[in-house]
Amino acid sequence: MPDRRDFLKLSALAVAATTGMPGFLARAAAQADGDRTLVVVQLTGGNDGLNTLIPYSNGAYYAARPTIAIPRKDVLTLTPDLGMHPSLRPLMNLWDGGQLAWMENVGYPNPTRSHFASMAIWHTADPTQAGADGWIGRVAEKIGDPFCASNIGSSTPRALQADTFSLPSIDGVDTFGVKLPQGVDGAFDAMLSAPRQGEADYLLRATRQMMKNTARVQQNVKKYRAGVSYPEHRFGAQLRDAARLIAAGVGQRIIYVSLGGFDTHAGQRAEQDELLGTLAGGLSAFYADLQKQGLTDRVVVMGFSEFGRRVAENASAGTDHGQGSVMFALGNGVKGGIHGSSPDLEDLSGGDIKYRQDFRGVYAEGLQKWLNLDARSILGGNFTGPGWVA
Repeated sequence: MPDRRDFLKLSALAVAATTGMPGFLARAAAQADGDRTLVVVQLTGGNDGLNTLIPYSNGAYYAARPTIAIPRKDVLTLTPDLGMHPSLRPLMNLWDGGQLAWMENVGYPNPTRSHFASMAIWHTADPTQAGADGWIGRVAEKIGDPFCASNIGSSTPRALQADTFSLPSIDGVDTFGVKLPQGVDGAFDAMLSAPRQGEADYLLRATRQMMKNTARVQQNVKKYRAGVSYPEHRFGAQLRDAARLIAAGVGQRIIYVSLGGFDTHAGQRAEQDELLGTLAGGLSAFYADLQKQGLTDRVVVMGFSEFGRRVAENASAGTDHGQGSVMFALGNGVKGGIHGSSPDLEDLSGGDIKYRQDFRGVYAEGLQKWLNLDARSILGGNFTGPGWVA
């Protein structure tokens, strides 16, 4: 019979090997069905905001981009001055319904054009880069639940790193479960049946609860029936898994997904056109799925990229790293429309759009107004948002 040390080792191994199963603790399992969820979408690489939300009435835009500017006839008109990239057409119904918001000129003080450094700033919500933990990790510490948020992907972004633990990353909902090394299943089951005392008893009870809640989540996830067909790409699969977790009612407050490839230094039109189509197709299906599940009042989506691109195109029909850019949000809990003024293309900072809205203000509204959390304690200060939460 394995001894106490072996029990502790195998129990800890089981906990560590749980691939992001929400509901590890009874607290998470008991989350009310009415809890709200924030889905964060990371556009990795530096999405070009000017070709996403297009200032089509501004001649300076076309002068700076003779090759890659979106022709005025192709722009999806939103206002007399601004419109969306034509690949975002699947989101027009949300715009027309007041469920899509765009935030203009978003950035942070003393911006950097480094992918690594800028992404770290967005992940930690700290432009000084003094902190190591992520803003979503701090949410988990505030709530007191290490499984209240998950990343759907193969590796955990820094945003989900807490001071003492990392929130889980999930490759796919169907792989959720406790994974033990081959050949130890029998010994582990025997350990769960043996009486324990002290810290070993606590770990035993916690492990049993984990097994119980793991089974519960698997049962709930299996009940999910997609109301729509998702696009057949990785991003669509991530959003489908997000919908499954939300529908399972397992206490997920934040779900994180990513779409990469936005570092468009050359041949931007072809690359960004396809990527924005992928984004719009996935998000449109996700919202339609939430509608079928009766969950649209419980979920909002917030999207960002680590920086925008230079205003002027380069010699390779692309754009280089810039500063200020756009963010978006969608859902029934969103105040649809354009938040912030159009970028001033005549008043630039080293060829870049100047930021006017600190991204932490956008985060703060999601935390305070949507998730009902203390944004100040999570973000380390008071930040004014653009008013995107209804």
